[in-house]
Order: sequence, then C-alpha cells, then structure tokens
Amino acid sequence: MTNSRHSHKDTFEHLYKIAEVQGGYFTTKQAEAAGFSQKNHGYHVRTGNWIRERRGIYRLAKFPPAERPDLIFWWLWSRNRDDVPQGVYSHETALSLYDLSDINPARLHMTVPRSFQRRRTLSKTPILHRANIHKDDIGRRFGVKVTRPLKTIADLLSTRTVQLDHMQQAVKQAFRLGLITRTELARNRRVPPAIKKEIEQLRGDQ
Repeated sequence: MTNSRHSHKDTFEHLYKIAEVQGGYFTTKQAEAAGFSQKNHGYHVRTGNWIRERRGIYRLAKFPPAERPDLIFWWLWSRNRDDVPQGVYSHETALSLYDLSDINPARLHMTVPRSFQRRRTLSKTPILHRANIHKDDIGRRFGVKVTRPLKTIADLLSTRTVQLDHMQQAVKQAFRLGLITRTELARNRRVPPAIKKEIEQLRGDQ
C-alpha cells in the first residue's frame, strides 16, 4: 500500500523516523513524503496500523505513548500550508514545562505568528498569543518549541496573568538552575528595561 518509488520496508522506516521525533505522531503530508499514497491512508487506519487523531494528523498505533502527547498534537495542529508547525508554547505553559512554578494551567498557551490563520476551532484549543518570536528566544522541550525561560518570564510579567508570588518563585528558580544568568539578562535587548529591573528585584540577593 505504498508508492512504487519506495520499497515497502523503506517507506515504513521513513515514516517511523518522522514520527519518532514527534512522539509517534505525523501528518498527512509527512506520510505522503515518506511514500504512502493518500488514497491508502484509510486502509492503514482500518487495519490498525495508524490511529487518526484529527483531520490530517495520525499516530502510529504501536508507538510507545508520548510523555506529553497533547503538546505534540497541538504543535502539529499549528502547522501552516507548507506543513510546518508555527506554534511555540509560551506563557503559563512554558513556565510549567520548565518546572519553574507550581501553576498548572487548565489550557495550553501558544504563541503564533501575527499572520497565523486560525484553523477550525476544536475543543480545548490552546489560548493563542500573536507575536513574532526571535529565534534566540525559542528552545525545545518534549520535542516541541517552547519560549526560553527569560522570554517566558518577561512575557508573563508583561501580561500580569500570574500572581507575583509565583513569578518570584519562577525567577529565583530559573537563576538557581542556571536557566537564566545575569549576563543573559543584561545583554538581552528584546526584554524591556522596566521588565529587566523587575526581574532583578524578584531575584533579590540570590
């Protein structure tokens, strides 16, 4: 059930390599790129090889469960017409992914480009923040893009959506773990001076 350009084994291996770094998930276009004809995708779902999560997003049925499948699913959901994910997990979600606070947001927070065209609304769609993030402010956790700790804290201090005691906890923990350094804070020109001053105050004499 594959294109003739690829051998059966090579096609499955190609798809596995794609899905492996995405917690077992893959998109319709990624399956086609691996050599699976779109007309045969239904066959692989019916035979139990694939699980159809949503339109255009599948998961290998026998792949070990991902630690955070929700992160991977919504990251793939944010892909553009070229099948490239646009979302970067940020704000409260990024803070929790770095274990910098006790907060546990009920919904995921994701920053998308200002030009992002929102797809059909699904249940529990992430809260979307629209901004163009500098590449140096993006890291990776659980196989997906996440704003780096300094960017995350700066965003939350700007939006004021997290209580100040939680922000102080996050700042102190970030410096203690080396996730933010004084040099990084001083040299980063994308963080407003007022926010830098507040971060220093929250850090205290640490």
